[in-house]
Amino acid sequence: MTTGRPLGRRQAVAALAGLPLAVAAAPAALAHSPAAADAAAQASPAPIQAPPGGHRSMRTLYIAGDSTAAQKYAAAAPETGWGMALPFFLHKTVPVANHAVNGRSSKSFLDEGRLAAVLKQIGPGDLLLVQFGHNDEKVEDPSRYTEPWTTYQQCLRQYVTGARDRGARPVLATSVERRRFDSAGDARPTHGDYPAAMRALAEEEGVALLDIQALSLALWQRLGPEETKKYFNWTATEQDNTHFNPPGAIEVARLVARQLAVRGVLAAGEVRRLDDEIPESWITWPTA
Repeated sequence: MTTGRPLGRRQAVAALAGLPLAVAAAPAALAHSPAAADAAAQASPAPIQAPPGGHRSMRTLYIAGDSTAAQKYAAAAPETGWGMALPFFLHKTVPVANHAVNGRSSKSFLDEGRLAAVLKQIGPGDLLLVQFGHNDEKVEDPSRYTEPWTTYQQCLRQYVTGARDRGARPVLATSVERRRFDSAGDARPTHGDYPAAMRALAEEEGVALLDIQALSLALWQRLGPEETKKYFNWTATEQDNTHFNPPGAIEVARLVARQLAVRGVLAAGEVRRLDDEIPESWITWPTA
């Protein structure tokens, strides 16, 4: 685990070969043969490797998740989902299709047909990265609430099964932590049993797990109560301890990308810039 680089530095940026938003909106990956795709989706954790001197077909990483990952638009700036920054850390052969939506839980995303829409697009060799938990915790809202050890796991299994049935590989990510500190200045967990329930399900199903909850909690602890304000959507009119501004989204995306490589979901050549400073100017908020 590594911390982000100091936010005060800036560096000149050469013209990009392709705009990050265009990368994120790239078409679905080309299909591999059914036999190869099944092996790639089910085998863990080795990534698909290109043959010597050869070139492996492009595959797409789909994100199913909530507002912490979602694409934000001009009216919401500077609020930024970590999914907006993830393409900065992935090679252009792994485009990102960000289907995360504000306010959704593992249950409501399913009930609204959003997983079904993803599964119509996803194909052999693709990846489905799933992060839910923030809104599953809302016990007062039956349209979103799930219980960690029963309905939450039941919902997550549908994502896992749906991806595998299409030759894609599911990846589970525990919810990124909120900004909460106790009186002693220690970062405190806020997600109850949901991360533990996801960890248990990942082990049971043999799914790669990115423990972003633990990693982000450790990052907030290192940064401390004041420095973390620079990573969350704290503005003159709002003190938001859940959603990120560009620096926070970039650092959480860095955690996600690094774990995709550490867990063997992506090969070393499929991630990039893991130790580089990413200019905040790379983040853009299109018109809705």
